[in-house]
Amino acid sequence: MRRIDVHRQAVLDLAQPLPETQVSIGSADTHVLAHDVLAPSDLPRWDNSAMDGYAVRSADVAGASSQTPVTLRVLVDLPAGSDAHPTLLPGMVARIMTGAVVPAGADAVVPVEQTDGGRDVVQITRAPEPGAYVRRAGGDARQGDVILVAGTVLGPAQVAAAASAGCGTLLVHRRPRVAVLSTGSELVPPGQELNLGQIPDSNSYLLAAAVRAAGCEVVRLDVVSDDARSLRAVLTELDGTVDAIVTSGGVSKGAYDVVKEVLLHEPRMEFVEVAMQPGKPQGLGRLARGTPVFALPGNPVSVFVSFEVFVRPALLRMRGMVDLDRPELNAVVVDGWRNRTGRTQYMPVRFDDKGTGSDYRVRRAGPGGSESHLVAALARVQGLAVVPQDTVEVRPGDRLRVMEVDR
Repeated sequence: MRRIDVHRQAVLDLAQPLPETQVSIGSADTHVLAHDVLAPSDLPRWDNSAMDGYAVRSADVAGASSQTPVTLRVLVDLPAGSDAHPTLLPGMVARIMTGAVVPAGADAVVPVEQTDGGRDVVQITRAPEPGAYVRRAGGDARQGDVILVAGTVLGPAQVAAAASAGCGTLLVHRRPRVAVLSTGSELVPPGQELNLGQIPDSNSYLLAAAVRAAGCEVVRLDVVSDDARSLRAVLTELDGTVDAIVTSGGVSKGAYDVVKEVLLHEPRMEFVEVAMQPGKPQGLGRLARGTPVFALPGNPVSVFVSFEVFVRPALLRMRGMVDLDRPELNAVVVDGWRNRTGRTQYMPVRFDDKGTGSDYRVRRAGPGGSESHLVAALARVQGLAVVPQDTVEVRPGDRLRVMEVDR
């Protein structure tokens, strides 16, 4: 039986970062940066005012107070965006707005609230320290500094940082296009009336949502029945047109395990048993044109766990990300359960509370625990508690490592 870490690495070996593409700064969010972004100059590019007020020579107003205001002549108005560059001589100030360039000779800004607001002459009622309310050139970044590193997911703050560096476009990794499909003659679309022996297809919707949440584009296919010819035709059509294929069902040892039947003899495919519960039967490899295939078991909890442990990290790597893992924490178990499989168990759990450090407490998401068919309980899952394979019983008060899956 294959170790989890060995199988995870085999999955990751199939997933390389996709080629770079150029996108406008306005559509860069949620993409993954392909190259570092460097500051093209000092940021800010010049000393500028942090307040609406008056740029002054601090020596001229050293004794200013509300009882003894200092009166000075206003040389010029400096709104934000002005390209004027006057020089203040002794006894002069500049009326200045937030973001405007601090004139030569000035070494401080007095907020308008500490003046009488005059236009031709102004009374200063408080003495500023040298440098007060002046944003210094290079205070944010120096020319050549790395502002964003390759592999960064571009969110609002990162897009703003790139824009501030003057980037109109960015080189990012192309977003993966991932096909998902469920197999099984018993599956019918949700909402359709069920005959005896039929169940709604939940797996393809689970996988489609999970792929989108991982930042990829989804191609969700209709259910493929347990017919080898039909599945072979679908996979042949997909091969080379998408970046990855994720299937659910048909990978075990049953008589109608069609995915395994179709792909077992592909030279670059393999089907293995992984030392985990749920999710023991797994398939992976490449089709004839090189498209990676991740073949997961058919029970919904197995699909969920397998996607989190194996497929999601692979898709993040294809996006160009460096950090592939879910956040983890240590938590105290509230209720107990057993693990008689001799395999590492991934127990779906929910949090009783989320304090700090040792205050995390978890319990099973549903009374059935990690049984692989219990799809309704998945709605309450916030984490996967990892039970070592040699632990037979988890008792209340035990501590376990928990993957957070609701973030």
